[in-house]
Amino acid sequence: MTAEAVEEPFRTQLTVRLRDGHALLGVALPEPCTFTSGNGVDILWMGPDEYLVLAEPGRQAELEASLSRESDAVVDVSAQRVTVQLTGVHARDVLAHGCSIDLDESVSPPGTCVQTLFARTGIVLMVREDGFTILVRQSFSDYFKAWLADASLEYVS
Repeated sequence: MTAEAVEEPFRTQLTVRLRDGHALLGVALPEPCTFTSGNGVDILWMGPDEYLVLAEPGRQAELEASLSRESDAVVDVSAQRVTVQLTGVHARDVLAHGCSIDLDESVSPPGTCVQTLFARTGIVLMVREDGFTILVRQSFSDYFKAWLADASLEYVS
């Protein structure tokens, strides 16, 4: 497998505003340009007081209720973005075709999370041990997937 992209539909995605705090849902808050994981959620740093909580489908109501008690504001943005998992030996190479972020592991180790452009499309890019999680706006998802498929052709043997 050189690079494989798999869409994960209907992921729970909640934007959280939090001025003061050290944890959400029992998970430590991430530092800038990183994400933390635990208790079945990923928490992404999106800005100085803004976080994105990702979880498996169907957890919106449960997590929103908990987060409402722990934060200043919570908004369900689950329908806003498509989640794509990109894995494989050439996943970094495929991303490098359209992304200006230095994806060398010494610069962008697992746990890195950035908002950037990919082929002129805004994405949220999470670097994981086994590949990448990419969040792309719903309206750009078909373009994004076609672009990934085209960029992957170079690595098909």
